Amino acid sequence: MGSSPTPGTPLPRRVISASRRTDLPRWYLPWLRAAFHAGRATVGLPFGGQRIVSLDPDQVHTLVLWSKDFARLLADRQLKEVLRRYDQVVAHLTVTGLGGTWVEPGVPRWDNAIAQLPDLIALCGGPERVVLRFDPIVFWNEGRRLQSNLPWAEPVFRAARPSGVRNVRTSFATLYGKVLRRGVIWYDPTPEEKRSVAAQIADLAHATGLDLGACADPAFEEAGTPRVPCIDGQRLTELHPARERAPLRRDRGQRPECRCTESVDIGSYRMPCPAGCLYCYANPRRSGSGAQPRDATGNPTRQARRGGRTPPRGSRAEPQPSARASSGSESGGATGPLRRRGGGGTGPS
Repeated sequence: MGSSPTPGTPLPRRVISASRRTDLPRWYLPWLRAAFHAGRATVGLPFGGQRIVSLDPDQVHTLVLWSKDFARLLADRQLKEVLRRYDQVVAHLTVTGLGGTWVEPGVPRWDNAIAQLPDLIALCGGPERVVLRFDPIVFWNEGRRLQSNLPWAEPVFRAARPSGVRNVRTSFATLYGKVLRRGVIWYDPTPEEKRSVAAQIADLAHATGLDLGACADPAFEEAGTPRVPCIDGQRLTELHPARERAPLRRDRGQRPECRCTESVDIGSYRMPCPAGCLYCYANPRRSGSGAQPRDATGNPTRQARRGGRTPPRGSRAEPQPSARASSGSESGGATGPLRRRGGGGTGPS
């Protein structure tokens, strides 16, 4: 990995990512459908201007789809027919357990998201082409109580297991400056605490028969979980129906800890995501009218302007983890090394 192609050999076809930058399948489905029909996407660049990306199936090795809610895409028979023109489709479904709460107000409940796995597997042609993302693991303070999505790991993992999906990605939330300015009292665990939580998650994955990989997170690697690419050219080569070689060079456009191989992302940070996840590193939009399908400029689509259905807004009420969860903590609280601290403290005991 990382070497240049031998002179005289054809370059591998590109991997298309849709998208790390915004949730295209959930909020920009009309734009995505139009792009696939046209065979090209017009992508807004972060500092102005735009780029035209070919989506011609003859030029695409693999199409990688990312979303917290594939329900609309899975119900779109016309779009699914278009996707069948591609040699390989891979899906990353993110389920943190916080869907429908004030932290992820525009995201479905975890059990509703997990219920999409069978149809996703059918779309992609097998569970080996579907990745479950319990990502990120996040901690915050509410009064004297330390909160986390950690207790939802067990019910999410156990619910996913019967589908046949084995690949799981996880990481701790990165608290960028813009995330810190969103009015939440976030808690960033110490390296020792992260290693302890990472070991807890690894044990849970092993117990449920899942293959856990860390997404650009050295803390998990230090605890024994391999740091693996989310877009992995070697694995995409192995999964390709003709075992055609995918790009294997590291994607230099990602953060230094990331081991993903090259892909072309067709989303844009200029396309705000109405899911409104408070920890998001991209461009979440939180407003009463925000949770609607959008076009590439971030404006509601014509259907949304006519009164398209808006998901209920989250409140401070917490979702309930499955009764199968064995953490023993109160609903929504941190477990293991991170638990409630008495006396008004904001860190773990």
